[in-house]
Amino acid sequence: MRIFEINRSQVSEHPALTPLAVPGACAADGYLWISLTREEFRASLAEVQQILQTLCQTQLVDLHVADLLNDQLPSHYDYTSQYDVLVFRRLATGQGQASLGNGKGDGNEAPLISTTSSSKPRGGPPVLRRVDTRPVGFAVFDRVLLSVHPEDGAVRDAFAARLLAAGSSDDRGAPALDVRATSTRVPTGPSDLMLRVINQIVDGYLDLRRELTKQLDHWQTELIDPRSRFTNWGALMEARQSLHHLDEICEDQRAAMQDWIDTLETLPPPKGDAEQRERELIMIRSRDVLEHIERVVHHVHRLEQNAETAVQMHFSVQGHRANDIMRVLTVLTAIFLPLNLIAGIFGMNFEFIPLVHKADGFWIAMTAMLVIAVLLVLVFWRKRYLARTR
Repeated sequence: MRIFEINRSQVSEHPALTPLAVPGACAADGYLWISLTREEFRASLAEVQQILQTLCQTQLVDLHVADLLNDQLPSHYDYTSQYDVLVFRRLATGQGQASLGNGKGDGNEAPLISTTSSSKPRGGPPVLRRVDTRPVGFAVFDRVLLSVHPEDGAVRDAFAARLLAAGSSDDRGAPALDVRATSTRVPTGPSDLMLRVINQIVDGYLDLRRELTKQLDHWQTELIDPRSRFTNWGALMEARQSLHHLDEICEDQRAAMQDWIDTLETLPPPKGDAEQRERELIMIRSRDVLEHIERVVHHVHRLEQNAETAVQMHFSVQGHRANDIMRVLTVLTAIFLPLNLIAGIFGMNFEFIPLVHKADGFWIAMTAMLVIAVLLVLVFWRKRYLARTR
């Protein structure tokens, strides 16, 4: 469990939830980020609800609590009049983590998009065996961001390090020297913080595409090479199925973010320039996250098409190779057909056959057969029946 108190100038981390439940414990111009794993959220639910009641005058609905505790929930968005709930599936390093889910969903726990949490090794490229996808839940209030993570908490810890670094930079008054330093400034509110965390999750998908592209390009080279005998069909089918499931997950992510943006657009106009500016920044960041998700979807579609094209080209190459072999065999048969005819004629059991009783008849017949064979080879070569197709 990690608890951060954030305002526009600094970020501080609190060791426990209990002191924050007292009215006035959190500064009026700041907000809280309460980040827990699912087991921690289940164990500390009463304390979390008390803090939400103190700071936001409301608590999480039971159905939303169940959604945040569900480790198999697809990406989706829901809201009430006082808070929003967004569930977003992330990539995590697959190290045999057991599933803690107990509810609905399409359960993706094992290597990339497995529907069961089994420790049995799977086929497919190593990059697909190394990653899995698990949901991160966010409850966005006016002064609190509650995030519920899988057991490893990798996304939370990585972003928390950046957040603390940004807060300490602001505390020293160090100027932002480049775009990267500007982008790591302290988030202005819970919504901004949630979108930054989601953007980091999506960047994990964008980083994955390089390894996927490299693996599938290697397979594509093997499939197209007519001299190679590709036998890894099970892994290729596994990869295609995993890409299809990844496409479905990205579509759920895109639908969830689009619902979030549609809800923002229906909110009443903010009062004051500062609130208007903050709303515009939230909309810009939301559209940026949506654009990143669409890039992932586009890339997954391209990988699926490349894999399908490689398979089709493989069978096309094999068909051309078979045609070349049959053509050569047919030409050889056509060359030896007149020779067999001559041999058959001279093998007849007649007493009087030309050249049979001559001393040089054998050599005359052999010379004629050789000349016929050479002429046929030249004719077929001229017509390119014996040329190899590249």
